[in-house]
Order: sequence, then structure tokens, then C-alpha cells
Amino acid sequence: MAADGGASVTAPCLTAVLQAASALGVDSTQLLRDAGIKQDLIRAPGERIPLAQYLNLYRMAVERSGDPDIGLYVGRIIYFSGMNLHLYMTTICRNLKEYFNVIPSTIRLRGDTGRVLIRSKGDFIRLEWHPLNAETAAWRPLIDEMLKSSADIVNAICALPVPVRSAEFTYPVPADTRALTRTFGTDLKFGCEVSCLYFPREVVRYPLIDVGFDPGGDFWEGARSVFEEPVSVPPFLHEIRVAIRRALPGGGLTIDSLAEELGISRRTLQRRLSALGASFKKVLQDVREEQSRRYLDDPRLAVTEIALLLGYSDQASFSNAFKAWCGCAPTEYRQRTSG
Repeated sequence: MAADGGASVTAPCLTAVLQAASALGVDSTQLLRDAGIKQDLIRAPGERIPLAQYLNLYRMAVERSGDPDIGLYVGRIIYFSGMNLHLYMTTICRNLKEYFNVIPSTIRLRGDTGRVLIRSKGDFIRLEWHPLNAETAAWRPLIDEMLKSSADIVNAICALPVPVRSAEFTYPVPADTRALTRTFGTDLKFGCEVSCLYFPREVVRYPLIDVGFDPGGDFWEGARSVFEEPVSVPPFLHEIRVAIRRALPGGGLTIDSLAEELGISRRTLQRRLSALGASFKKVLQDVREEQSRRYLDDPRLAVTEIALLLGYSDQASFSNAFKAWCGCAPTEYRQRTSG
């Protein structure tokens, strides 16, 4: 939340709007100044900007650019700027169904703009966007941004293409729908109750891409280490730890949900853990602590993204846990180890 306790967004959201506006010929420095936002606030990914200020800047960007499609460009930038996190997700999730379970959590990284729900609808999977602010319930730029970035991410991480079959928007039909048609196809509906995308139901079984090249540095060494275990770790404990890592980004991991994932009862899980001298709570904490250090060693992951990967509801909860483990804040640990 922002310093005043109100709704806020993260700095990358603001940066994406500024980049899109600049590409359309708007003076981004002047835009920031007129919105009353300090330049240094957008340099740190963990910074939060009050939602009211963000929406004010966004509206000015729309007005000054004169381009009603700006939300589509912002969505494209948001998708690309989060590529590092998406690549990590391909090492954690095995198929699109597992990633759909994570999408609501990844949307939280943007801040207090809205939430995403994934629902079954006949022969389709429906990705719904629900703004949290009444002012943006039918505001086109933000709706276009969220649907565009979601469609790009889903299509990019799957081994098979994931076409948008149809799209619905809460705002009225625009005068020019050519950009929307290029983005989402020809089956578009306007003035609907919910803004959403429809995907064929079978896509939930699609495997995610296994990238066969090194995107640079030691990325894959860090990403693949997510599932590595010492040879001395008992096979069942290894299975539990891997299952925990896969489930963490979706949030809300419990011993019951873990047992269901493993295909055994809660009682059996507790008994087998006890036989190994372990407990669900202790294994969960150990996995989070180990992974937090590995993630922090990758400078391309923001602390907010690491909090999500570890299943925390926000950055503050992760930071408090990390301080208990290591005696310092995640940012301080990163500075020490990188120096």
C-alpha cells in the first residue's frame, strides 16, 4: 500500500505507461512532473505509487498521445518487462493449467488495480478481469492493458499456440476497432458485464515451453536449481519439496492441498513426514528459505517477484520472514552477496 494507507501500484506499472506515452511522442518527463510524481520513485521496482496519482498520469498520457489504443501498447510492455518471471514460471509449472493457478498471484505484482479470475465456460476457459476501482470498471486503457498482457503471456509460454477465441469488454464499442481486432481476433463484444478472454478448453493440457537456449548469464543454473536436491535426500521428501515449489506461486498452500497434489491423504502425508523426522511446516519453511537465497542471487528478479514465487501475499510478509531467517532484509542480503 501507499504511504497514506490507500491503494497503490508498483513502479513498473508506471514505467510501462511512460514508455508507451514516450513512444507515441509524449514528453514523459513533463508527464511525470505534471502528475506530481518524483522521477526517483520509478527507478526502484519495489516502490509504490498511489493509485490516484497513477490513474491521473495514465489519463494524461491518453489525452496527450491522442491514441485510444495506448492500453494495448502498455500491456505489451508489461508482458515483455515481466519476461524473466515468465521464464521462471516455465521451470515451475508443467502445463497451462498449473500456470492458470498462478495468474491471479502474478497480477497482484502490479498493485491494487484489480484481480483476475479463471473460470470454465462450456467448451472454453474464461480469463476475467475485475477492476478494484469503480472508476476503472469500464475504462478502456486499463482493460485493454490487462487483457493484452494476459493474452501475450499465455500464448508465449506454451509449446503450442493459444489463440484468443473471443473477447468481451465492459466499455462501449469504440469508433475504430482495428487494433483490437488485430490483437484479439474478430469475435469482439462490447458493453458486457465483465471484460474477459475466451480460450479453448483443451489448452489447459498444453505443456509449457522448455527453452533450449541460454538466455544469458547463469539464468538456467539458478532456475533449474529450483528442483535440484542433494542425492542424500530421501525420495519421498524430494517429491514433497518439489511439489511445494510448484505450488508456492499460486498462494494458499496448505497441508491438505499438498496431500491432494501428491494423491495421498493428509493423515498419510503427516505419518510419512513424521517417519522422516520432519513436518509440513518445517519443510515448507526450509524450502522457502533455500529458494529465497537462490532467487536473490538473480538480480533480474525483483523482491516483489520473489515474494510471489515463494507464495507470500506481499513483499512485507516475505521481508519479515527473511529477516527471521537471515537477520537482514532481502535487499540488504542482495547488496552484500553482489558486492
